[in-house]
Amino acid sequence: MDAQSLTIRREQPGDADAITRINELAFGQPAEAKLVSELRAHGKIILSLVAEENRGRALIGHILFSPVTIDTSGGQVTAAGLAPMAVLPDHQRGGIGSRLVREGLAELQRLGHEAVVVLGHPTYYPRFGFQRASGFGLRCTFDSPDESFMAMELRPGALAGRAGLVRYLPEFDVF
Repeated sequence: MDAQSLTIRREQPGDADAITRINELAFGQPAEAKLVSELRAHGKIILSLVAEENRGRALIGHILFSPVTIDTSGGQVTAAGLAPMAVLPDHQRGGIGSRLVREGLAELQRLGHEAVVVLGHPTYYPRFGFQRASGFGLRCTFDSPDESFMAMELRPGALAGRAGLVRYLPEFDVF
């Protein structure tokens, strides 16, 4: 299947079981699926999108954005955190994840969000405009390689003068 023969849409009631399955299979463990369920249960999702096959109407991919805070010298500011992003293993490497990321970022921008952070593969996310968060003066509470923690401005200049510590929601502490 190519990325063109699917629809990217917002999560709807009734999608939760399929989203759990996608995350469990994509990551080979239940942690990310549990994270999504906890964020949903606590109303802490900014945006949750799914990739749906146009023919079979089966869900094959998922991306979630939740709020993060940045502790700066001038106070706390909010950004969006991308995590997790998952595609069923037999549909990976076909552009589905890229469509989820691109459409998610575009929707966040339409919603007025100014910046996004991601802790992810340093060779994957830069194609969307992410760069090392340390270049913006940002660091993360999680112990991670510098090249894996990235940020992106959805509004040019949004992170200027906002160096500080990025804090994910408590639901992420299970990792």
